[in-house]
Amino acid sequence: MPREFQRGHKARISDLTAGTDLYVGVQISAPGLSFDISCFGLDADERLSDDRYFIFFNQPKSPEESVQLLGAQAGDTESFRVTLDRIPPQIQKLSFTATVDGAGQMSQIGPGYLRIVAGGEEVARYSFDGSEFTTERAVMLGDFYLKDVWRFAAVGQGFDGGLEALLKNFGGEVLEEEAPAAPQQPQPQQPAAGGAPGFAPPVFGAPSAPAPAPAPPAPQP
Repeated sequence: MPREFQRGHKARISDLTAGTDLYVGVQISAPGLSFDISCFGLDADERLSDDRYFIFFNQPKSPEESVQLLGAQAGDTESFRVTLDRIPPQIQKLSFTATVDGAGQMSQIGPGYLRIVAGGEEVARYSFDGSEFTTERAVMLGDFYLKDVWRFAAVGQGFDGGLEALLKNFGGEVLEEEAPAAPQQPQPQQPAAGGAPGFAPPVFGAPSAPAPAPAPPAPQP
């Protein structure tokens, strides 16, 4: 059984699992609303001093791939892969957030959660719902933070404003989003196994069937 967290509860990740290759799943939904789910990699001052560690739909992984956005899968609205022993020393906190994309507020959401999966087993879950919020348009769901060792905190803190306001709160630079984006060359997409473009279900996260044995080599003519 996973360890259940309430808002404000904290624990050392090593008390939850000995693993360092973790799957983080977020489930959040509301009728008629869509959400942006992101991860901010922050320095010791809790600032986004390197915008390459703002992991979101337009930047799905950090430079060394210690944090990767995986997409919706296994019942989660969004998911991440976090490899703790690959996170560079200047990154001291990972803040997982959700913001309403467009009109709406967090009081409208149904029951949701942030969960941590290690080695195919769910080891921690923080559950929340709209009764905990009012007019906020963003919520800081949970943090991985380094305090002698990596720890997890269930945050559940509502935040006025959307993704842009949250980015400014962490000291990031807001790009010109209103201007039309420059046209980009279409990139060929390689279909992944299972039909989801770009990502296959992670072996480190949700349980999956064992891989089939490799086929014997074809006889040489």
